[in-house]
Amino acid sequence: MTETEQLDEYILAHIDEEGEYLHRLYRATHVKLLYGRMASGHLQGRLLKMFVKMVRPKNILEIGTYSGYSALCLAEGLEDGGMLHTFEINDEQEDFTRPWFENSEYSDKIVMHIGDALELVPGLDVVFDLAFIDGDKRKYVEYYDMVMECLSPGGYILADNTLWDGHVLETPPIKDAQTRGIMAFNDYVAKDDRVEKVILPLRDGLTIIRKKEKAE
Repeated sequence: MTETEQLDEYILAHIDEEGEYLHRLYRATHVKLLYGRMASGHLQGRLLKMFVKMVRPKNILEIGTYSGYSALCLAEGLEDGGMLHTFEINDEQEDFTRPWFENSEYSDKIVMHIGDALELVPGLDVVFDLAFIDGDKRKYVEYYDMVMECLSPGGYILADNTLWDGHVLETPPIKDAQTRGIMAFNDYVAKDDRVEKVILPLRDGLTIIRKKEKAE
């Protein structure tokens, strides 16, 4: 076991437990779906819940539902009356994910939408206080611009996979549109003076972005 793996085990042993329901979902994700590592997992899941507790959003937007692990963690942190709208473009994912929402104790806080968030979110006419971007890496800049339009002043965006296994340090092949999308997003946000931002080297990179108040 490498030192990194040992540290990972140490961290997981010293934070809040994952919970039996999430643990079963995580296992089912790896057994029944391709690309199981896309699920947020124990550490990031506890961070997402903690962040919701800190920000206390009324409405949360998630782009990229996948198996629903991150959505359940976000919903877990919501106060009474709070709502999470999560968008999944792959309609084949619905049969696996929706029952995990419906059978959870947070079913009344989660609305699952099937379709392209870029097309559907503006039509909701909802102001979000927190957004979690974890969809198609090629469209991160488009997601960001769309989210900024419906994000409350002082609201937060969390963008996942922004270090992309370290590939952001390389010159990607022309056909590697996902790496190029992440790099373009990172450069775009870095130059955006409408926001404050910091990248955490958590898992595959997590960027925390705060939309400034107009008076700032």
